[in-house]
Amino acid sequence: MTAPYKVIGSVKSRTLRVLWMLEEIGAPYEHVAAAPRSEEVTRFNPAGKVPVLVADGVPISDSVAIMTFLADRHGQFTHTPGTIERARQDSLTNAILDEFDAVLWTAARHSFVLPEEHRVPEIKDSLKWEFERSQEQFVPRMAEDGPFLMGDTMTIPDILLAHCMGWAVNAKFPVTEPFRDHARRMRDRPAFARASAA
Repeated sequence: MTAPYKVIGSVKSRTLRVLWMLEEIGAPYEHVAAAPRSEEVTRFNPAGKVPVLVADGVPISDSVAIMTFLADRHGQFTHTPGTIERARQDSLTNAILDEFDAVLWTAARHSFVLPEEHRVPEIKDSLKWEFERSQEQFVPRMAEDGPFLMGDTMTIPDILLAHCMGWAVNAKFPVTEPFRDHARRMRDRPAFARASAA
């Protein structure tokens, strides 16, 4: 029987977020470990970016859009659209994208993504300062009464934040203790181990 989902992209990329979500949900999938801009990727996403999820024959790009689609479709790791809880969840998701993911991606672009003549390596010191300051401002938004960002319910922002902090450690960005604690709890989950081994 054909798996209902095909995930295209290397596990050493934002594709890990999608694989992790699928493992948490328990949905079967096929994984194609293709590099960005490879033929396997551009066939479904002309921009060549990963991850791509193919669902019902339709390609969906962008890791957070894919995670949101999966969470909504399977009714897991998300709150109901139109509720205050969903608004808070989406607010956390967007804050993580703005304050952490975007900063790390800018650093990556100036490290190895952009052509060498367009890189500004000196920018990384400023980005590290911004990254650490953003953690200080984000801490009050982390629930004190549960292991997850929203308390006792795991949601999309938990996977997103844990992935960003793992990326930060690898990029030698400062990660403060509340974020290390959260990432350790998340990465201890069996679904994370299965996704990482994909």
